Amino acid sequence: MNVLAQLATALAGLALAVMLLVLNSWRALLFLFPARVRVEPEAPGDQMALPAELTGLAVQLEALGFHPLGSHEEKPPLAKATRSYNFAHPAERVFATLHLSPKGAPRLYLLTPLAPEGFVITADYRRAAVELPGRYLAGGLEGAPPERLLRAHLKRLEGLSPAGDFTWEGRVEAGRSWYRGLGQKELRRQNLPGLLWTVAALAIVISAFLGGRAR
Repeated sequence: MNVLAQLATALAGLALAVMLLVLNSWRALLFLFPARVRVEPEAPGDQMALPAELTGLAVQLEALGFHPLGSHEEKPPLAKATRSYNFAHPAERVFATLHLSPKGAPRLYLLTPLAPEGFVITADYRRAAVELPGRYLAGGLEGAPPERLLRAHLKRLEGLSPAGDFTWEGRVEAGRSWYRGLGQKELRRQNLPGLLWTVAALAIVISAFLGGRAR
């Protein structure tokens, strides 16, 4: 192989490594340091600017007795913040959160903090089922309308002890608590591929660097 071909191969490898790092390094950091996700309030309930894609779900939630609390943002290291729009049904002890998927699809999940520590989470999209009896129940009913989702969520709460302040501040604190504690295992499982791709990309860069020095 001549020098130009070797150079082209090396540059192509480095370009691939850089692309993998750009796409996956934030996922690697999320795997390693899940508690570093910042959860911050964004706008109160009377100032929430819901995307058009979420207005239909918001109307259905309000018909079920939920009222708007406010929006918040979740910002992982090296990644864009995602915005969520929160509602609460204090009588049922349930938060409802609307957001858009990475592809722009509307999503809804219901969340109830538990005493002394724990969560019940029920989503209307595909979400891996996780169960720690009495402490953590998470899963999804893909495509379920809000009314059915609420019934399923309340069923899963039976025998458990909801806790917390069902206010905007309480919802933000629940998000922070999830990232600090029981959500970390779920995040690590979701972002393990990103860590592996990042390690592979770094190996390509190191190999190219050491190979260049050897020559």
